[in-house]
Amino acid sequence: MADFVREGRLFRVVSFAASHRQLLLRSDALAVDATDTRVEVYFGHVELMLLKPIYEKGIHIRRATDAEFAVLKERHDLPAEDAAFTWMIEPDGDSFVVSGDPSWREADRRFEDPSLFDFSRPWPPDFPVEHGTIG
Repeated sequence: MADFVREGRLFRVVSFAASHRQLLLRSDALAVDATDTRVEVYFGHVELMLLKPIYEKGIHIRRATDAEFAVLKERHDLPAEDAAFTWMIEPDGDSFVVSGDPSWREADRRFEDPSLFDFSRPWPPDFPVEHGTIG
């Protein structure tokens, strides 16, 4: 999948584990945005990120264009080889993550249920889940 788009949903940063370089964004089912599933996006091997804590209108994760990467390269002294690993989070925003290919999962889950990326649990789970990799 080239892009990952979930418009009209509230996403938030729910976890960043610096020791494991893992980032997790989540959108829970909310009456305010008329959703009934949880969506989580996992970034592994995070090298650099510039994020908002909350994305109120959804996310659009895609690889940075050459022009976008040129700006980020200049601002953050990124090596040229990071171009293939630079992910924009919003369609027109400044948020980005330099990481491995992000993965996503979506399922009907309650707010108090464990993360869809709880690596201590078996995969695939015993409930219906959609999933994929971005990039």
